[in-house]
Amino acid sequence: MHDHLTFGQRLEADDDVAVNRSTERPFESILAARLSQIGTPAGVAATAVGGVVAASLFSGKTLSRRGLMKGAAASVALAGAAGALGTAIAPRAAHAAEGASTLTFPPLPHSYDENSHVAEGYEIQTLIRWGDPVVAGAPDFDPMNQTAEAQSKQFGYNNDFVGFMPLPVGSNTSDHGLLCVNHEYTNPDLMFPGSPGAEDLTAEQVDIEMAAHGHAVVEIKREGNTWSVVKDSPLNRRFTALETEFELTGPAAGSDRLKTSYDSTGTKVIGTCNNCAGGKTPWGTILFAEENFHGYFMGDVTKTAEAENYERYGVGGGRYAWGKYHDRFDVEKEPNEANRFGWMVEFDPYDPNSVPKKRTTLGRFKHEGATTALDKSGHVVVYAGDDQRFEYVYRFVTAGTYNPDDRAANMDLLDEGTLSVAKFNEDGTLNWMPLVFGEGPLTPENGINSQADILIDTRKAADLVGATPMDRPEDVEPNPVNGIIYAMMTNNTKREADQINVANTRAHNRHGHVVEIIPPGTAPDGDGANADHTADQYTWDIFLLAGDPSKPEDGAMYGGDVGENGWLSCPDNVAFDSKGRIWISTDGGPKSGIADGVWAADVTGPGRAITRRFYACPQGAELCGPEFTPDDSTYFAAVQHPADEKGSTFENPSTRWPDFDEALPARPAVQVLVKTGGGAIG
Repeated sequence: MHDHLTFGQRLEADDDVAVNRSTERPFESILAARLSQIGTPAGVAATAVGGVVAASLFSGKTLSRRGLMKGAAASVALAGAAGALGTAIAPRAAHAAEGASTLTFPPLPHSYDENSHVAEGYEIQTLIRWGDPVVAGAPDFDPMNQTAEAQSKQFGYNNDFVGFMPLPVGSNTSDHGLLCVNHEYTNPDLMFPGSPGAEDLTAEQVDIEMAAHGHAVVEIKREGNTWSVVKDSPLNRRFTALETEFELTGPAAGSDRLKTSYDSTGTKVIGTCNNCAGGKTPWGTILFAEENFHGYFMGDVTKTAEAENYERYGVGGGRYAWGKYHDRFDVEKEPNEANRFGWMVEFDPYDPNSVPKKRTTLGRFKHEGATTALDKSGHVVVYAGDDQRFEYVYRFVTAGTYNPDDRAANMDLLDEGTLSVAKFNEDGTLNWMPLVFGEGPLTPENGINSQADILIDTRKAADLVGATPMDRPEDVEPNPVNGIIYAMMTNNTKREADQINVANTRAHNRHGHVVEIIPPGTAPDGDGANADHTADQYTWDIFLLAGDPSKPEDGAMYGGDVGENGWLSCPDNVAFDSKGRIWISTDGGPKSGIADGVWAADVTGPGRAITRRFYACPQGAELCGPEFTPDDSTYFAAVQHPADEKGSTFENPSTRWPDFDEALPARPAVQVLVKTGGGAIG
């Protein structure tokens, strides 16, 4: 170790640096004003919390159909401003809250130890681990003799997004499919003998890191209740940062700002990096993100023509040493290369020869992921979050419409459409602000000279139109049952009391929260098919405020008493089962003494926002994914950076999960969770 933090923790600390200088009112400030407008409605029970009256959140006319608590919530923003945050849970017995839920699995107790755990009545299987063979000819994993050539054919490091794509294409099969997995970043201190720091890596080790990034496609099958990888399947595939060629498409493709000495056309890029979450399209392609791309670039950005742009994204002085051996990762040598990262990638997993495409229409920022909804009009809508403190929530609407009878006709739908950014209002409404060249402030007078500029400088464009700064918007995903979009706000410890707004209600927000973004046409307990995902104005609500409800200073808010083990911290990714229930995975629980994992809850009815723990990671790890098979019989859990703790090393990790073999280090892995004897999970 080279300081008091592990490499992974130093990467996370970079996320804690706010680079948004927008003077637009942050989300918490808007929420505080909204709550003060609402007051305490007649006929609604109120609870004194820290000397502040707590009332049903959003019980006014706009959102009366969806109050956060049924008769017992807290004006947390007002309490926070007074320095007295408190629980918003109405007193009730824990067993009563459990009885209200449609979930039937027994709650998993909080834990923090070397192994993973799942609720009673369920089983864990480890499907694939870092270093396992993927493509034909890949060697078995040998941690003491790693090579870039081997790693390019093996399962990469720090698996994040997981997408299950049934086989054959167009089917709804739940026992045979392609598992598409992102590989976000690397921990050299846990990967290599001697636990080197990034600055100490050799050229070969850097190339191994680059080969361990990217994406993997593996064919998998289930026999009985047991899953396995299909060895040497012709559909198995690896994309890496080292050698895979990507195509840039859409309005920014060919821009002079995307041209380099390698690519004079501005349309071809070698590699991808920091591949975090993702999504799937209605036509069966995969979307995967390039998130914290800034940390891979060395050099002084002030010596480039992109200084303003790069400073807004935090580019330069990165945590990786790639620029020592690859000039394209040094901005002084290749000043435009960093503009070629930070995009969403689309590819066809069913075609092993398909070229992955960076879709510039979806904007350039620190994409956590991008998830889709098929609007009743036939337009496809993509929702995304920019994962950094004080950044924004985005929506993209395709210009064309989806053709369910012609898959090929849909393949370039994402190259044309309108990107917008969210502005949350005190009256409970949300406006989508289009990011279109020539409209409003998006003009040459403000340094915007084309639509390509808007897409390359998406954060700048969003600043100019007055978007609402949020608390690390990560996964932003529509619930296919009720049509509502659930946005994970992981945390923001840098938000001060004078920066709170209507949708980010707590200063020094350690635990994060979940926001509901509600298109017109949805029904509180009904089918989301009538949701208008193309409307200019939505409404919004708060689903929960995470934290420990036994600690008033947390200001936690749930739908009822979640008990000792039902509270969570730092919501990150989200999935929905076929019943529309929410499954929230977390990243940051260890800071509160609990393992990260997944919690589930109903989104409506008496069990609304009453979270129950289902799975726990091993120590030092976070849970990514999450993903179900179409019949809900299998849950895929992507566990990344196990053993990422102070004092943990390659030779002496704090856990040797998942193998627990003295000859092997800790290994990121994808596990499958199934019900003992089979059946739907939940």
